[in-house]
Amino acid sequence: MMLRGSHTETMKILWICPFFLHPTDRGAQIRTLGIVKELHKRHEIHFVALNDPQNVEGPERSTEYSTRHFAIDHSAPGRRSVRIIPQLVGSVVEAMPLAVSRYYSEIFENKISELIAREHYDSIVCDFLAAAPNLKDMRSCVLFQHNVETTIWQRHAAQNSSYLKRWFFQLQARKMAAYERKICREAKHVIAVSEIDAKRMKSMFDVEDVSSITTGVDVDFFASPSQAPPVSDILFCGSMDWLPNVDAVVYFLAKVLPLIRERKPDVTFTIAGRSPDAAVLKAVEGHTGVYVTGKVPDMRPYLWGSKISVVPIRIGGGTRLKIYECMASGLPVVSTAIGAEGLRYEDGKDIVIADDAERFAAACVRMLTEHPVRDSIARNALELVQDKLSWEAVSREFEAVLEHNRLPQNENMAEI
Repeated sequence: MMLRGSHTETMKILWICPFFLHPTDRGAQIRTLGIVKELHKRHEIHFVALNDPQNVEGPERSTEYSTRHFAIDHSAPGRRSVRIIPQLVGSVVEAMPLAVSRYYSEIFENKISELIAREHYDSIVCDFLAAAPNLKDMRSCVLFQHNVETTIWQRHAAQNSSYLKRWFFQLQARKMAAYERKICREAKHVIAVSEIDAKRMKSMFDVEDVSSITTGVDVDFFASPSQAPPVSDILFCGSMDWLPNVDAVVYFLAKVLPLIRERKPDVTFTIAGRSPDAAVLKAVEGHTGVYVTGKVPDMRPYLWGSKISVVPIRIGGGTRLKIYECMASGLPVVSTAIGAEGLRYEDGKDIVIADDAERFAAACVRMLTEHPVRDSIARNALELVQDKLSWEAVSREFEAVLEHNRLPQNENMAEI
């Protein structure tokens, strides 16, 4: 079910998130920010989230998208931190999956309950499954699902060659499936980011109250200048500590790039994104013309200065906003079907889809050597995002779902 937005009365919305939206360096943050900024123009938004005490920017910039904000100090250790070891060990015996339990905070839970009992909200949004452990009851909440989390863990297990890692991923996938099913069935309504994800949740979790919304992009922000300094032939952009991105880059370096260089030996490849994983740095060793930037202050010069973008994703769910950002930048994209899953596109017109290494490499070579083909793909993609995929339009879809599931005035007064 896809609900199209229409103008509605002002709502008072509690938005519950595992983190603040700045610095904005993850695709899901970009999606939430694009939507909630537009909703804030028409509605009263109370934003409550966990926040690393070192992140001053997050709470300070929350005025861009919320009327009031509430920051709860909490620091979830990163995958490479020694502080995550006790959590990894505990996750073997705990019922809740690690990707969710690491965002639980008793203080956060109590603050949410206090706000719900006091403020009389018209709508309560649980943004990300990771926020759900902090709600005592999901029955008054709209759950915003950026991915089918279970699918991501299942794909991790299927793609990993290490016996120990595969066992861990399978274990987490089973726990995630049980938890995700429970929360989706308890929620008042679920919002997915694509029709594919909506259908998957209905099938996997036996839940019917699911809507899908479109993924959007800030077309004006990414519009390319007439001239941009050259950066690279091929670009991969994204958070480089997110496992699906790590797998994609390691796979591309091992299986695809060598095939491209059989035709174009001097081709350059840039990997742009925060916190490059050790596996990425190791995979780069021995390659010439391959550059790892780490975190960049602004991704747009990399988009504007590259010839093609690649999205060789083999693991993941939800939708890749970076594909629409590339399109809005005038940068043509070669992607796997999983990488472009859930997005609006026509293969061969707006984007090129290739699922095995040989076809992926051939598509890249063609785009790099046949300028009319590359220009046509870029032009068609830009027209697509300009005409149909603004955040204002997406926010109207989201708004319609919230209005349809608006809480009766007495429903949110009880402690949740």
